[in-house]
Formats: sequence, C-alpha cells, structure tokens
Amino acid sequence: MTHRPAIRRPILLAALAAVALPLGGCGAVNRGVESVNQPVVTRTDYAFDVQSGPGGLAPGEAQRLRGWLDALRLGYGDSVTLDDPAGAGSAARADVAAVAAHYGLLLAADAPVTGAPVAPGTLRVVVSRSRAAVPSCTDGRRNLEPAFDYNNTTDYGCAINTNLAAMVANPTDLVRGNAGGSDYDAQWGTRAITTLRAATPTGNGGGSLKGQAESTGSK
Repeated sequence: MTHRPAIRRPILLAALAAVALPLGGCGAVNRGVESVNQPVVTRTDYAFDVQSGPGGLAPGEAQRLRGWLDALRLGYGDSVTLDDPAGAGSAARADVAAVAAHYGLLLAADAPVTGAPVAPGTLRVVVSRSRAAVPSCTDGRRNLEPAFDYNNTTDYGCAINTNLAAMVANPTDLVRGNAGGSDYDAQWGTRAITTLRAATPTGNGGGSLKGQAESTGSK
C-alpha cells in the first residue's frame, strides 16, 4: 500500500523552492525610507576661442561668438566663464559679458580647466552645462517584486527624485547645495500673506463675479 501524501510533499517543496529562488535575487534589501534612486548630475564643458586685443574683441569675433552660443542653444541654467591666463583686459571681458547678457546670463567667476593651453592674443569662452537624471529608475524589475519582507521596491523614490532633477534650476545645487543670498526684504517676503489677510472674505461679498446676476424662475 502506497502513501500518496509522502509522494506529493517533495513535489510541493520543490515547487515552493522554485518560486523562492527568483525572489531571492530581486536586489538589495531596503527597509528604510531613504531611496536608492538618487539624481546623478553630469556636466559638459564647451570651449570657444576668440581673438582679443587692447580695445576688446577683434572685429567680427562678437558675431562669431554669438553664432556659437546660438548653436549651443544657450539658456537659463548654463554657466559662461572666461579662461584668460594672459589677461586680455577688461575691454575684452566686457565684450564677452555683453554677448552673454543677450541671453540673460552673467559671467561666472571661476572657469573650469579645459586642458588645452590658451594661445596668446585669444580669450577662451567656456560654457558649462549641467544635467540631472535618475538613471537607476530604468530597472525593469520594479513592478514585478512582491514585498513579502517589507522591503521597498527598486523604483521607490523614482517619481519624487526624477521630478526634482527635472525642475531644479541649477543641477549642481543637488551636489553642493545653495546657501542663498544674504539680502532679504521682509516687505516682499510677506506680501502674499498680507494681501490674503487684507482681502474681503467671500462670505461677505468678496470674490464674487462682477457683471453677472443670478435669476430664478422658469424659462
């Protein structure tokens, strides 16, 4: 006489082991609230040499510089600096600053190291462009992992950190922070709150639509 339960038990255990093996390799254990999907900031430096002299940029160099900046689609968030080891003079710097001002940007203080030496009689304009993204959120396993051990899934924090990386004006602030300015105008800072408190409540007639009258009765 054979015992069928004794035959089925190894089959059941083998089935459970087959299910447990894929779950064991789903990734690192993360039971905290700190997301492992953090923004990664990358920076690209573009260099452009222009001819300069005692009176500023050489003729036609400002137009050539503007064409290069147009090709880069220079805009808010980019940084424009000057690599001027020979000291081209304040006139040349003012000419470059005037071109950068056309795009709504000011010259930054410190230029990054570009590697190649700057030839005499030239001025190097460096545009630094930083971008932030969360590359780890492309993990295809994120929607397939059950949280049997109360672990956070691999996509935990992807939505918040991806939006933060997309909305921050200067991505380098995610790396070194931003202390902010020392000047603060209390009048401007509290203007919105003061206007809200001074407004007439809607229950007292404030905020009603002007020029519209309500009518009752059948049409």
